[in-house]
Amino acid sequence: MSWNRFLRLSVLSWLPFALALPKGNATPAFPVPPSAVVHPTSLPHIPFSGLPSTTGAITAPSVGSGVTPSMGVAPTATTYPSDGRLHAPQPGPYIPGGGAGTSGQIPVYRPQSDFDFESLALALYQEYIELDLFHDGLARFSEADFTAAGLTAEDRFLIEFMADQEVGHATMLTNILGPFAPKQCIYDYPYTTVQEFIDFCQKLTRFGESGVYGFLAHLDSRESATLLLQSITTEARQQMVFRQFEGLFPMPVWFEVGVPQSWAWTLLAPYISSCPPDQTRLVWQNFPGLSIINQPNPVRINAQSAQGEILGSGTNTLNSSSVPASDLCYNSDEVGVSCKPAITRNRTQPLSYAGRLVQLSWDPPGSPVGPNNSYVTSTMAGAPKFVAWVSQLNVTYSPLIISGNGRQGTTTQPDMSTYEGDPAINGTMFIAITDSDLYLTPFNLSLINPHVVAGPALYQAG
Repeated sequence: MSWNRFLRLSVLSWLPFALALPKGNATPAFPVPPSAVVHPTSLPHIPFSGLPSTTGAITAPSVGSGVTPSMGVAPTATTYPSDGRLHAPQPGPYIPGGGAGTSGQIPVYRPQSDFDFESLALALYQEYIELDLFHDGLARFSEADFTAAGLTAEDRFLIEFMADQEVGHATMLTNILGPFAPKQCIYDYPYTTVQEFIDFCQKLTRFGESGVYGFLAHLDSRESATLLLQSITTEARQQMVFRQFEGLFPMPVWFEVGVPQSWAWTLLAPYISSCPPDQTRLVWQNFPGLSIINQPNPVRINAQSAQGEILGSGTNTLNSSSVPASDLCYNSDEVGVSCKPAITRNRTQPLSYAGRLVQLSWDPPGSPVGPNNSYVTSTMAGAPKFVAWVSQLNVTYSPLIISGNGRQGTTTQPDMSTYEGDPAINGTMFIAITDSDLYLTPFNLSLINPHVVAGPALYQAG
């Protein structure tokens, strides 16, 4: 590739490659690395106490009535023979016909629609909180605190390196979005111990990763999707590392789940205290919070016996302070019981099981949430009837038994598999209260949003 062509590519794409162009026959100098986003590391971590200057998600001048879920199958979706033979002319040797973005045009790395901008902006909000979060845990807890939790200086350095990765991710998305990209905000976290910090990181990276999987294949900008894929696979590694730090089995599923943008925003927004006055706002919905009263607590020897050991709704982060020392699995060295940090752990007593009674409570709509309390939780659903279990390739439903004030209930953990030998309800997964048991698959899961009463919540199934 010539230097002029390389320069033209970077101009078209907004990605600021700095080049030293050759003069005459002189050997070109190496390109200067692009600058990274500036990220303060001494921000306060306090709740918002002022009044919002605006409220609600952004909206367009015209808003339709919604997407109809029964449009049928596209006429050409089932016509390709899929028999292993070539059915179209080849554009060149060793190149089959078809594909998207394969015509030889110069790629342009920028949003091509409102859907693109809003999705990529949400991803940037996520990268910024992870950047701050990893730094905060390292600053908040002492070396002795980490050592007591079984984490070494090398483990702490890995967390620091993951924060550095977020600098790169935030820089990349900022360059794609351009001058109106969201900025770093002020955050407020629920954890007070190293174990709670690690669990919060494990859960936050879970919905950060899954939130991107949910929209990646729908982006109009295939070029931007390619770059985002290369960052989100890094985040998948981060999530697994935090599971290992937590003494969990590192990857208990065959497939990683994707969720809609509004699910990710619902889980993320409560931890954003305030943002700069000119911050770019988002279109996504905030659903009412959902709490799992008997959320399995991974630091308990008998995790499934936990009752009320969570730090708020949504992520349902574990509370380690309320567990007696004799019940803490990281105080044990017994194989099958210990949950000390390790490459892998295989606990004799599972965190959850099919047939387990799960106790739930949820908030009414209308609560202020998110940056500057400027968003409001809402629902378009009818009466609560089901619990949706979203994991791997499956969306399944279990009946909801209402109790108490009408915002409490129980359900039974389903017994289902993606394929034989792979229990679908496993790992850190998503549940939500819905008004119907709409049939959906990973590609059209966002059609569930009008039916969500509350949630999602992260369920620590394994």
